[in-house]
Amino acid sequence: MRIVLVGPPGAGKGTQATLLAAKLGVPHISTGDLFRANISQQTELGKLAKSYMDAGNLVPDEVTIAMAKDRMEQPDAENGFLLDGFPRNVSQAEALDEVLNTESIKLDAVLDLEVPEAEVVKRIAGRRICRNDSAHVFHVEYKPAAKEGVCDVCGGELYQRDDDSEDTVRKRLEVYHTQTEPIIDYYKAQGLVVTISSLGPVEEITKRALEALKREDDDK
Repeated sequence: MRIVLVGPPGAGKGTQATLLAAKLGVPHISTGDLFRANISQQTELGKLAKSYMDAGNLVPDEVTIAMAKDRMEQPDAENGFLLDGFPRNVSQAEALDEVLNTESIKLDAVLDLEVPEAEVVKRIAGRRICRNDSAHVFHVEYKPAAKEGVCDVCGGELYQRDDDSEDTVRKRLEVYHTQTEPIIDYYKAQGLVVTISSLGPVEEITKRALEALKREDDDK
């Protein structure tokens, strides 16, 4: 299957993308991974992207699209892929359609992870990270440390990242509503959107998504 995954920050896209891609046997293609891979491998696109980033500028859509196109043409993506973080706006969605049409390929579904805004704020603003190891992540409500402010794993200090503050989260949500959310209507017009709730245990959300995608596939 060829799937685009969308949803607001805090919806669990990264987690679900990894699990769903493994279940479906397709590569998980995220913009973050694309940038890191191209920059570390010093590809021409990576060098170009880095030049914009080093100057403090946003990487232009055409560079991101070129990276995504190159990744989707790799052998492991021949039978499908799961796009996470791309397209990020309607112009990128239109460009993706052009790329796929050139290859006579069509998307199978756009999976929309729906979560109330209050829950997004609670999920992100409650997150605490270990200063010694950023892989040690806790949450003041959902996964509290045994001792407040202290990592259960290594005893390091737990802190809230600047971009996890409530004010920053609300600004990120504004950007999502303005730039990314319109792609849902764009894809709804093509009959591709499958919306599921992103509330509940991780495994339950994955099961919900797989069932919804299967129904979508069966209906075609």
